Amino acid sequence: MTSPVGSAGAMGVDRVMALRSQILERNAALQRANSSTGVSGTEAAKPATGAASFTDAFEGALKNVNDSQAKAGELSAAYERGETVDIAKVMLARQKASVGFEATLQVRNKLLSAYKDIMSMPV
Repeated sequence: MTSPVGSAGAMGVDRVMALRSQILERNAALQRANSSTGVSGTEAAKPATGAASFTDAFEGALKNVNDSQAKAGELSAAYERGETVDIAKVMLARQKASVGFEATLQVRNKLLSAYKDIMSMPV
């Protein structure tokens, strides 16, 4: 029997990598759409820079995790108050929020590790 922690860790990494791939595909599609529609000025320049697009993607991911946690909290509170809420829906929302948080935590840990590696490189 496999450990739930080990399988959740592998699933979390695979999910993060899949989300990263989706983000990169969406950024490329947005850049193509901006260049084909002739968007000018700072709007066209912003997505083209690597730091801004990563920041936007990461910020969007954090907002999604926050939204899913808020939704799970609202559903849990409604269930606890005795409102007509399906328990399966509550549990699914809580699990989705938990997986999103764990994925975000793993991304943060990888970013900190990369930062530490870069800072320890000799100049």
